[in-house]
Amino acid sequence: MDMYKRASIGVPQALALPPKWLGMYEDFIVKNASAVAQIESGLRSLTYIIPGRFRESEIASESLHSGVQVLSLYHDSLLARAIARLPGAQKPHPSPHNRYTKFWTQKSPTYKRIALTLQMIQYTELLWEMAAKRKGEKVRWRVVVLLEAIKALCRLLLLRLTNSRPLLSPPLPEREVDPSTLEEKAVAEDHIASPPSERSDDAAWTMPRTGLSMPNLPESSDISSYLLSKVLTADDIKPPKALLHRVSGRGELAECLYILRPVIYALAMQHWSADKKSWRPWLLGVSIEYGARQLAKQDFQQRLAGGLRGLTGLEREELRKRGWALGWWVMRGAFYENITKAWIHSVTGKLRDKPLLSLVGGVLEDYEFLWDQYYFPTATL
Repeated sequence: MDMYKRASIGVPQALALPPKWLGMYEDFIVKNASAVAQIESGLRSLTYIIPGRFRESEIASESLHSGVQVLSLYHDSLLARAIARLPGAQKPHPSPHNRYTKFWTQKSPTYKRIALTLQMIQYTELLWEMAAKRKGEKVRWRVVVLLEAIKALCRLLLLRLTNSRPLLSPPLPEREVDPSTLEEKAVAEDHIASPPSERSDDAAWTMPRTGLSMPNLPESSDISSYLLSKVLTADDIKPPKALLHRVSGRGELAECLYILRPVIYALAMQHWSADKKSWRPWLLGVSIEYGARQLAKQDFQQRLAGGLRGLTGLEREELRKRGWALGWWVMRGAFYENITKAWIHSVTGKLRDKPLLSLVGGVLEDYEFLWDQYYFPTATL
């Protein structure tokens, strides 16, 4: 009986430990945000030099990289909660991307779950492909097509949830606040809690009659940047969901084509997988993506007042990202097999016997294995 009582008492205590540990972990991350960010960056850098160094190193490298990415996604949520607890005056001004994505994640729990699922798949997709490749090429292409289909479904659902607004990449708020600001907040709280005699001379001056405090003035060299940081732009005063215009007609068709392009391209690559130098999948994929881009630009040009000049800053930024993403087609399919691979071989051959530059050539040779054997290293969606 006594043993049963002890066991019944111990169960809730054991169940209470994980939340306590999570709270301690969150407190550690917030208080040591800069160090954690440096560790994350260091681990990511390590994954860039592991491939090709030893047998099956790509699995180890990608496992580490995926783990760091998923963990940093969790750290982003911890730091976002810590920033949300800051007083209004101390909160950093978010970027348009973060304002928009934060609005939808707070308004729609479904949006948040789908966006999180999409982000998790993107962080682990190459690892899934590597594991499937061990079962054979047919299994690998089935997994690739399945993952692309799931991602496309997630994006179509997000398009529906945002009332036909173009998708952003990434669909979740990014960590853009300097982690040291959180540590400075902790130091400031300790400073406020300390006796007046222990405070430094550069603290805010308190007026003797009213008791109100006046903040310190910036350095003379920082006055311009200080004033510019207080200026509001047109996008700053817009409601978050107004940062992207709704699309309809040709614009909505263009967005759907852009979302479905990876699925169509993966299916084409699967169908013609026996001939890696075939231009048909490459021409099909690049035509769909470029056509969707031009169709979207024509829709904006005709529908918005002022044409493309009427785009918001966030829309211009996303359009610019998609434009740069077109450059990855030189690393895909037939273009890579017929043109880019030979160019990489010539570059690495010239760098092989040169000091220091030979290291760059070695990294290119190591990554050539990934570009040559796997689909997802050059995927942009």
